[in-house]
Amino acid sequence: MAVKVYGPSCAAAKRVLVVLIVKAIEFEVVPVDVFKGEHKDPEYLKLQPFGVVPVIKDGDYTLYESRAIMRYYAEKYRSQGIDLLGKTIEERGLVEQWLEVEAHNFHPPAYDLTIHILVPQLAGITPDQKVIEESEAKLVNVLNIYEERLSKSKYLAGDFFSLADISHLPFTDYIVNNMGKEHLIKERKHVSAWWDDISNRPSWKKVLELYKAPV
Repeated sequence: MAVKVYGPSCAAAKRVLVVLIVKAIEFEVVPVDVFKGEHKDPEYLKLQPFGVVPVIKDGDYTLYESRAIMRYYAEKYRSQGIDLLGKTIEERGLVEQWLEVEAHNFHPPAYDLTIHILVPQLAGITPDQKVIEESEAKLVNVLNIYEERLSKSKYLAGDFFSLADISHLPFTDYIVNNMGKEHLIKERKHVSAWWDDISNRPSWKKVLELYKAPV
């Protein structure tokens, strides 16, 4: 039975889709239009009581939160396709560390830039310039740390592609290709090389081709 992925066009869902493609897991998608408020519909709230995307249904099993879903499938299908968790407990620790860094240090300012640059463009409202400046400053500090890390290893958790890298794909793509902030990535030699590597992988290209962003 194919895995059902709700809300495939939204950024967080794309993390999940990359893992499913890398692991060659059969899936089908269920569109959820957040701009029409479909994520707040009563039927959807039965699956995700907080009203956000994505959610997956795998038979009778339901799971939400994109990073939890990524971990679940990387573990469940660990021997299928490439290992995204690391081959040793130490490597797994570093994957988890950089997943946490992404969630708590990279994602908040990247998300705020998206909300205050891309969404106003779509909705025709005036962006909050102060939030944009503060978010960019925070992201600069984060990416400076990434530059140092990536000067020592090809990928964030080491010399192997992992969930830690995948988790950065959706919002870094917005930064580079949608909001005119590509200099944040391109002016950092090692961050830029890392981005060129992970963003040119067939799995990510397929996700972008099949599921256009709502912004």
